[in-house]
Amino acid sequence: MMNPLLASMDVLIDYAAIKPEHIAPAIEQLLSAARAAVTAAADPALAATWDDIITPLDDASEPLWRAWSVVSHLNSVVDTPELRDVYNAMLAQITEFSTWVGLHVGLYTQYQRLHLSDEFKNWSPARKRVIELALRDFKLSGVELQGEARTRYAEISDQQSQVSQKFSENVLDATDAWSLVIEDSKRLDGVPEDVIASLKDADAERWTLNLKMPCYLPVMQYALDRELRQALYKAYATRASEQGAKEFDNSALVEQTLALRAEEAKLLGFAHFADLRLQTRMANSDLEVTDFLRQLAQRAKPFAERDLIELKAYAKTELGLSDLEPWDIAFASECLREARYAYSDDDVKQYFTEPRVLSGLFAVVQTLFNVELKTCEVNGWHPDVRAASVHNAKGETLGYLLIDLYARPGKRGGAWVDSERNRRKYQTTDQGNALAHPTEERNPLEQHTDDRHPLEQHTEVRHPLEQHTEVQTPVVYLTCNFARPQGERPALLTHDDVITLFHETGHALHALLSEVDEPGASAFAAVEWDAIELPSQFMENFCWEWSVLERLTSHVDTQEPLPRELYDRMTAARNFQSGMQTVRQVEFSLFDMLIHNRSQGLSIAEVLTQLDQVRDEIAVIRPPSWHRFPHSFSHLFAGGYGAGYYSYKWAEVLSADAFAAFEEAAARAANDAHIAGQTLEGTGALDANTGERFKREVLAVGGVRPAADSFKAFRGRAPQIDALLRHSGMSDTETPAAA
Repeated sequence: MMNPLLASMDVLIDYAAIKPEHIAPAIEQLLSAARAAVTAAADPALAATWDDIITPLDDASEPLWRAWSVVSHLNSVVDTPELRDVYNAMLAQITEFSTWVGLHVGLYTQYQRLHLSDEFKNWSPARKRVIELALRDFKLSGVELQGEARTRYAEISDQQSQVSQKFSENVLDATDAWSLVIEDSKRLDGVPEDVIASLKDADAERWTLNLKMPCYLPVMQYALDRELRQALYKAYATRASEQGAKEFDNSALVEQTLALRAEEAKLLGFAHFADLRLQTRMANSDLEVTDFLRQLAQRAKPFAERDLIELKAYAKTELGLSDLEPWDIAFASECLREARYAYSDDDVKQYFTEPRVLSGLFAVVQTLFNVELKTCEVNGWHPDVRAASVHNAKGETLGYLLIDLYARPGKRGGAWVDSERNRRKYQTTDQGNALAHPTEERNPLEQHTDDRHPLEQHTEVRHPLEQHTEVQTPVVYLTCNFARPQGERPALLTHDDVITLFHETGHALHALLSEVDEPGASAFAAVEWDAIELPSQFMENFCWEWSVLERLTSHVDTQEPLPRELYDRMTAARNFQSGMQTVRQVEFSLFDMLIHNRSQGLSIAEVLTQLDQVRDEIAVIRPPSWHRFPHSFSHLFAGGYGAGYYSYKWAEVLSADAFAAFEEAAARAANDAHIAGQTLEGTGALDANTGERFKREVLAVGGVRPAADSFKAFRGRAPQIDALLRHSGMSDTETPAAA
């Protein structure tokens, strides 16, 4: 039987058929082919053309990276000892290959030749962008290093990949290893019934609690038992640290990571790791980032202080908690919110059944972007997996979305999107050369103007009888960790879950609605990291639109939609404790930047001291001294966000300003209807014309141009922070006293 990881690029992977023993043979075979392609492409005798150098590289590298993406995904969602062992063995080979390519002087020279060639000026913007970014990345990959520095750089790359993987494994293992058996049901008083049911042992009157979000969060929000909340809080806060099992302690790995990153930056001629990372970001320097964060903190902290004063007063008066501890915060906050706005998260959750939310989400995407998502069958990696194909107005398939929503053992926590394969356009011929690119022909008198859309600036002339265009469609993973269905009832999502689902869908659409023909200029490959959150955070805003929530909601028992009066209470509470939430994110972001703008690594004690110093400056809530937040901060030490966590707040400025364009369109439509004496059937911010512009100028172009240019093309100007402050209830017209 054929190895499923070696399937042709034009067919969908049979995930259910993949076994650990398939991985090493497939990856080794594909690595060999890719290595041979690099060697061939580096031949200086080749003509400096796209077809002679880049096309063969893409043909060989795409199957490799598709297979490795599949293996990496499986390692994150169905981790087993067998899979982990072979993944780690292959990770070393993958890292060695990537480092070898980045240090390949011969290949670097070929890209330089392409950039200087006569052909370059006639290429599409996507192809130009691929070459320009590759030249930048070669330099950042150490290609100009010599001698011992070159050797050491390769060693650092290998060590960093191994340390990152081990950090992630320790967090997963420490999370999965902890449990607490409850035999007295009264200890669970206050916890929603569906959560209690999900924790009950099948054959006994006992309940097993864990640190997965579907258990941890509702216990922290609702459990009346303070000692129970404290137990879970401490277990969660000390995961993968010296306070737990020694084999899961990430202390040394944090130190190794920071030391290796600092050494890498020094080898490449940068002052520190943050300086290195910011070469590929919108932000120009660590000072620009820290100034941005501190200005945001300065604006938010008075609101955060007000939030905490109110919470402490309520907790003391109404809950008898004169000494509000960190494990009381979520509980007291939920009680205050219920008292102030007369609803609970659990009340709202009854209206968000998973089938209704998904169908409503698909409808929103169709309205905004004129594409249809249709459920389809796939052989997934777990029975939880479902899929949807994406189609344009002509019925053409644009891509596939593979959805895995539920938490389970062996699955990494959190929510994320990744891609199995990218969109790619290629030419087929009657001779069956499926990936042959013909030479581009251009009218020498053709003029290009800067005001043309980057995806329309190039026309290729080909003989219609010899060649035709084929499009490889993207395949995208959307992964969450929601509570699974109980019994015959559908899964129920909190409103925060719904926001998370919309957020991740925004990421997915960035790949699925791409019109970029070259994988090297795709969104996930080329968009600056501090702009990659724009589509995802943008989509979150629609979760607060009445016209959207009408489509998303159906009570699990009565099938009634969300009542308007409950929606009104939700929107009134939208900015509840937004000050505290904002300074928390700024705290994480500033901590990240300050541990990475050093010329050398830090000890774990110094890391914790730096965190304390940031909290002195930014925070309004101080965790206990035994809290070990960095030890499980996978975004920084295993998820690619090192010196980049600020991206969430940076991109939130972009996303809020982008959504303001939809609000403005809705306001214009309402005003026009009022002038005409008509009653407008409200679609709120679901404006299809503005959605089409957002798709065209942001989603479709991926990384063909800098993100700042794409934003300006959509908005007509540079981004402004006003919309973010307004959406967060912290605009200039509001003060903490009046808010």
